[in-house]
Order: sequence, then C-alpha cells, then structure tokens
Amino acid sequence: MNYIDDTITALATAPGAGAIAVIRISGGDAFAITDKIFHGKAKISDAASHTIHYGKIYSAAGEEIDDVLVSVFRSPHSYTGEHSVEISTHGSQLIIKKILELLIQNGARIAEPGEFTKRAFLNNRIDLTQAEAVIEVISARTDASLKGARNQLDGLLSQKVNDLRSRLVNASSLVELELDFAEEDLEFIDRTALIERVEEIKKEIDSLLATYSFGRIIRDGVNVALVGQPNVGKSSLLNYIMKESRAIVSEIPGTTRDVIREEVSIGGILFRLFDTAGIRPTEDSIEKEGVFRSRDAVKNADVVLFINDVEQKFPAELYQELLDLSNKEKVITVFNKSDLPHVENFEEIFVSAKTGKGIDILLSNLQTAAIGSNFYTEQTAIVSNARHYDSLRKSKENLETALDSINAKMSGEFISVGLRSAESSLSEIIGIVTSDDILNNIFSKFCIGK
Repeated sequence: MNYIDDTITALATAPGAGAIAVIRISGGDAFAITDKIFHGKAKISDAASHTIHYGKIYSAAGEEIDDVLVSVFRSPHSYTGEHSVEISTHGSQLIIKKILELLIQNGARIAEPGEFTKRAFLNNRIDLTQAEAVIEVISARTDASLKGARNQLDGLLSQKVNDLRSRLVNASSLVELELDFAEEDLEFIDRTALIERVEEIKKEIDSLLATYSFGRIIRDGVNVALVGQPNVGKSSLLNYIMKESRAIVSEIPGTTRDVIREEVSIGGILFRLFDTAGIRPTEDSIEKEGVFRSRDAVKNADVVLFINDVEQKFPAELYQELLDLSNKEKVITVFNKSDLPHVENFEEIFVSAKTGKGIDILLSNLQTAAIGSNFYTEQTAIVSNARHYDSLRKSKENLETALDSINAKMSGEFISVGLRSAESSLSEIIGIVTSDDILNNIFSKFCIGK
C-alpha cells in the first residue's frame, strides 16, 4: 500500500456496462481534484457534507464527457474518514475510462485492492474484524452467511474481544504494579481472586472458540457427498433437491462417471451437493477414476448421504468403508425409491426421488447434521474467521500458562508475561497489534474500489 496522505480513486461498482456506475475518490485533495473536472452550480470544495450535486464532467479541452451526480462526504464523516467524493455516471465503459483518466491526470491515483477499507481501518472508522466483515458481506450468498457477516460488521465480536482484553489489561496491570513495589512486598490483587478472573476470561474464550464450527459453516457452507452403489438413485435425488435436471439419470449402472457439484440454500445455509459415481469393483478405467474421486469426495465431505435402494440388499461392506473414510456422525443413511413396496425401519430415512416423499425429513436431518444442536441468536458473537480462531486459541494457551505460574506460586514477572501475551493475542484480532504482512494479506483479497 502507498502513503495514506495521497488521493485515490477507483470504480466502486461492478465492472461492465450498466445503467449507472459509481466512481469513488478519497483523500486530502478529493474535492480540489473533482472541481477541476466537474461543473455544477457550486464548487464541490464549498459543498456541505452528505449533499448531492448535479453537473457535467468536462475534459481539459472542454469536451463534455457526461452529466453526473456528485455525492460529498467531509472528513471524518465518510467511509474512509477522509474527504471523499462519489461520482454517479452512466454505466458506459468508455465514460468510466475517460473520467478515471481525468482524475488521474489531475492528481489522483488508482486505488489498490481494499485500499478504501484499509484507510477506514487506519483512520479508526472500523476495527480489523469489521474490515474483514466488509468482504464477507459482499461475498455472502445465503441468508445465514449475510447475517453472520452483518453480525461481525456491526461489531459484536469486536465488543466481546475488547471486553475480554480490557479485563486482562486490568488484571495484568495490578500484577505489574506489585513489581514496582517489590521491596515493600505489597499485594494489589489476591491470588485466589486473580485465578477466578483468569478462569472466567478463559471460559468466555472457550465459548467463542466453540462457535467456530458453526461460524465456518454459515460462512463457507457445507460439503455433502451423495454416495452409494450404482443405480440407487443418487442423481435422481440430486435433481429433485435442485428442482431441475442437473445430472443424467439412466437405468444403466455407472452413468455418473465424474463428481457433479451443485449448490443449494437450505434453511439459509449453503450446501454443496456432490453427486458421485457409484462405488463398486470395476475394470473400466474411466469408471475406476470416477470411483476414486467418489472416495475422495467422502474424505472431504462435512456430511455423507449414504444412498441405498429399498429393493437391494444393504451393502454392509460399503457402509464400513464409508465409516473408515469418514466417521459415523457424518454419515446419514438414506433409502431411496420408497414409492416401491418395502418395509420401513424408523431409525432410517426413507425417501422417493420420484414422488418427493420424505425429502423434507431428509433436508431437516441434513441441517441438523451440519450445524448440530448449536443455537445462536443474531446478538451472539460468532467466530467464523480462521485468523480470529487462531488468535483466540493462542490467548487461551497463554492464560493457561499464567494460571500454571500462579498455582506454582511463581513471581509476578512470570504471571505478567502470560497475561500480557494473552492480551496481545486478543489485540491481534481487532487490529490494535498487527503486522504489515497480516494487513496486506487481508486487504489484498478485496476488490479494487472497496
């Protein structure tokens, strides 16, 4: 990233032709640069914050480029915390190109990926977890992932981490204060009370860590492998769930030779359904590769739907193989073709990909298998980011080290190191303490213009 005292610009809307496009400008010279190319009733430099102005954009040679609306945001009340301008123009690629060229000629430069949001972070408009949530909101594809991203953007996780950090700072400060009065042998905090404080903070960190499995699911979705012997109706079941013909269905065994991936939102959660080739011994080289990929899909799946035919003998060997590749908690046994005569075992799930019988029960079980019994409200701080999880884990480990030091009746220096290290790990989450490498890695994942 370049210096924060220059002025940047970029297209903020998606590239491509459209009805309108928005070009964003931010920095100390945003108003002055805009005034050089914009002609309206008043100068942008004199305009009040949060106002919109109609006018025209002209080139240096006096060529009219387009009529536009210019939105004005004065520092610090803007997204970046700097003077900012947003130019709404017609969505022609040629017009966008010409306006950006004019802005660059007059002193702006093209923003780097995520630079607007990075400036918002550096100017204390948002913390690091909120900055990361911006890209999650943009990329959200289901109701659950959007709510989770909004949860983080609204600062619920930040507030929780800040609270834990403040309590740790308070505790470690008292321990460190004792070191300044070591010769007087004063105790500013009773060791039993200190243990209680640290244990309580560790317990709350454990609660946050426990949300990660659920948070990862609502953020990234659930991988579901549809597995079974050939011709048990895996592709038919996929087609029924998708409400369209996505996989070839045939009475000939081995029709599916490769893994077919489709995505569907169930209860607001993204499920990736992998229709796999039927697993059976075969001499066909292509089918062999399909079976190999099926087994690989099982290994990487969050949930395995073991599809069977009510008219066929239950394949105990294949079931055991699935348990070896995955684990029992992940495997849901399903009997398809329940529209045919059969005897039902109520411990299993019986469906018909032909009539839809039992599909609602299957989808309900699928959701339960994915998210378990976890119940979180929209006001619950949820961890969905691997970086946050790792920092919380390190903080917990440092707290355990501090507790070991207290219980071993070690001096305050050793206790303080553990507490301060735990606090530092929490600070990394919200960006109070962080390296340039971490920042560059985070913001490089953003699109230009955000």
